[in-house]
Amino acid sequence: MEVIQVADNRNQLIVPQARAALEQLKFEVAQELGIAIPQDGYYGNMLTRDTGRIGGQITRRLVQMAEQQLAGRP
Repeated sequence: MEVIQVADNRNQLIVPQARAALEQLKFEVAQELGIAIPQDGYYGNMLTRDTGRIGGQITRRLVQMAEQQLAGRP
């Protein structure tokens, strides 16, 4: 039986130049939710619920931004 390994691209940015903006968005969302982001960058000690709330809010904002951009197109 042959095992085929698939590259895991979940953390790869399609537009690498967006990394700084996404990091800024993460800190803004966390601050608004009252969640402290670890300064050392290690998220292993954070509650799953908190990281999920941050990620969910980021997703909502990105979808909202995309919808607004699409609505502005003819």
